[in-house]
Amino acid sequence: MPETVYIGPYRPQLVEPERFELLVEGNRIIDAKLELGYMHRGIEKLFTTRTYMQNLALAERICGICSGIHTLCYAQTVERLMGIDVPERAKYLRCIYMELERLHSHYLWFGILAHSLHEHEAFLKIMGERERVQDLLEYLTGNRMNYLINTIGGVRRDIRPEKAEKIRRILKDLKPLSDYIMSLLDDNGAFTKKTKGVGVLPRDRALDVGAVGPTLRGSGIASDIRKEDPYAAYDKLDFEVIVERDGDVRAKALVRARETYESMKIIEQALDNLPPGDIAVKPSEPRVGEEVGRTEAPRGELVYYIRSNGTNIPERVKVRTPSYANNFAILEMLRGERLENARTVIESIDPCFACTDRVTIVDAKTGRRRIITLK
Repeated sequence: MPETVYIGPYRPQLVEPERFELLVEGNRIIDAKLELGYMHRGIEKLFTTRTYMQNLALAERICGICSGIHTLCYAQTVERLMGIDVPERAKYLRCIYMELERLHSHYLWFGILAHSLHEHEAFLKIMGERERVQDLLEYLTGNRMNYLINTIGGVRRDIRPEKAEKIRRILKDLKPLSDYIMSLLDDNGAFTKKTKGVGVLPRDRALDVGAVGPTLRGSGIASDIRKEDPYAAYDKLDFEVIVERDGDVRAKALVRARETYESMKIIEQALDNLPPGDIAVKPSEPRVGEEVGRTEAPRGELVYYIRSNGTNIPERVKVRTPSYANNFAILEMLRGERLENARTVIESIDPCFACTDRVTIVDAKTGRRRIITLK
């Protein structure tokens, strides 16, 4: 007879509070439900109480791991509202900073995966070597996280020749780490044995549930905003959109592992072709209107919608994070999976539950649920 197993909202397996309700028969998950809203911080409302420049610091606090891409997506959307033409040098610098962020994010995910698979030696090695990226980000921006490197009109800090040389040295040191991770995912690798055939997300279902990023590319869909809707200097840089077709946890891992090489290639190209000139221009007054901006975060497509009434404070800011899109892919992957693989499946999308930032109101008397809109 089926029984219900609850994971969360507070559980050692989950870094952030979230609630999964699994209907289990024997040791097989036959259905799954997800309850969002334990981490609602009201950020979209806060956006409408601060100036456009102040909101940069707020945008990067939506997610600490990929804070840089949030400020970039926000800044690019505001720049469209203000009619700002960002200097070419700033566009290349943005690519360098964002690909360094992609490296640290992907390496962190592999560390977490190693921990969830009880591969403790791999966990220690990956997390130890990843510190090189964190130290480099601190050297370049002043902070290891929440570095606020992007600003409206460009970037805050330049990369001079001595800094560029250090970046190249660190990238050379990081390639063996990517090689090591690939070895864990080869036919006889430690990760392969525990992830191959686990949490399969078929191609058609990945499209149906709106998956994005490595979760989607792991199911055979070559979708990447850096190629489909290029921003910064990505249209001038050569890189491959990584795709795997098996749709399981191993496929998603292979996508991220191979993407680390592409990120290094992008950074090296950007350094080699860094144009001269300014790194930022002065912001202007926002025009009345609305704009939508898209970027490719480490987890997938990130969308910002901003509506302006002509004042220095936005009238509406809407954020669609990649985790919100991928949360529903988790349910697809959990159905039919063995219960002991639930944590691995959840971790496979690189979840950031806090950045989904939604709230549901439950009537304590009737149990009726409703979502409160801005109106």
